[in-house]
Amino acid sequence: MRKKTVFIASLAVLSLIQTSLAFADNVNGKNLYLQRCAMCHGADIKGTGPLATKSNPPTPDLTTTAFKKRLSDYPGVIVSSIILRPNGDLIPRTLRENGVKVAPYAWQVKDFRDLNQYMSSVISRNR
Repeated sequence: MRKKTVFIASLAVLSLIQTSLAFADNVNGKNLYLQRCAMCHGADIKGTGPLATKSNPPTPDLTTTAFKKRLSDYPGVIVSSIILRPNGDLIPRTLRENGVKVAPYAWQVKDFRDLNQYMSSVISRNR
């Protein structure tokens, strides 16, 4: 009986994880992207923002097939790893050197999911 209960609970958890991806908030993801990412990556996510050429290396085009595959293979992981550890000092230094101040933000798992969903939708439209 105990094994059956554990199995059913495991299925429920897996179902919640899959369902939570379906409930990602595209509006929140878009707002986060425009406020925190577009200055370098551009509204089109192609590395066309006003600071795109001011970083070394320059801001990459995130609509490439390789990046799209990474977002698909590791949903939320790529986005959260960049946000939580922003490429060493590259992102903070680029912002600092160009006088751009971005207010601190208390990221939540939902924000990573929403941002990942929004970026994936923009990339799909661009391809």
